[in-house]
Amino acid sequence: MLSILSKELQSFFASPIAYLVIGVYLLINGLFLWVFEGELNILNAGFADLSSYFYLAPWVLVFLIPAVTMKSFSEELNSGTLELLKTKPLSFWNILLGKYFGAMLLIGVAILPTVVYVYSIYKLGNPVGNIKLGTTFASFFGLFLLITTYTSIGIFASTLSKNQIVAFVVAVFTCFFFYHGFEALASFDSMGGNDYLIEQIGMSAHYKSVGNGVIDTRDLVYFLSITIFFLFIAKKNLERES
Repeated sequence: MLSILSKELQSFFASPIAYLVIGVYLLINGLFLWVFEGELNILNAGFADLSSYFYLAPWVLVFLIPAVTMKSFSEELNSGTLELLKTKPLSFWNILLGKYFGAMLLIGVAILPTVVYVYSIYKLGNPVGNIKLGTTFASFFGLFLLITTYTSIGIFASTLSKNQIVAFVVAVFTCFFFYHGFEALASFDSMGGNDYLIEQIGMSAHYKSVGNGVIDTRDLVYFLSITIFFLFIAKKNLERES
């Protein structure tokens, strides 16, 4: 697995992909949170917190993570190099997890600089330090959990087609539906008493729960289950290709 992980990271950073992903993520968040006028602008919010960032980040990542993962297996399937990987002493799980953690680490590098926002809010607060650090770092943890599931969906989508654009579109749609789709269905109030249950199937409810500073084991189990589910299906897809 480590050899695949190392190969993925070298591939990312030897091309413009890594720098583009990091730059785009930081640019979009920076513009909306600190430059553009609007509800998301932290300086105009009137209170010291990063709720705007934790609202915006999942939507940016809905597109950014599929852009990172779309080539993970689509490229291997298209070029035939997946067959070469199978000849090495590596299991499907080794290959899968190597690519999964490679994508995760790249997204983690993109997220890491935004921790400086915490220091900025800390200094801008009135009085200085007027920020709920516990809730803020819980929100970062919630964002990490969201990234784990988005990445597993992106890896799964890349095993479906040799075409990277198809993998990207499938991943974006699936991430969007799991994050917002169930919440949108529940908002129609058309399911009677089942609206709450439908909302709980989606990621948004669990992401917000963790972001509130409540680390509930049900939320952890939810994200872990979704991640394992999509990685398991991805493995089955790879086995069919063999």
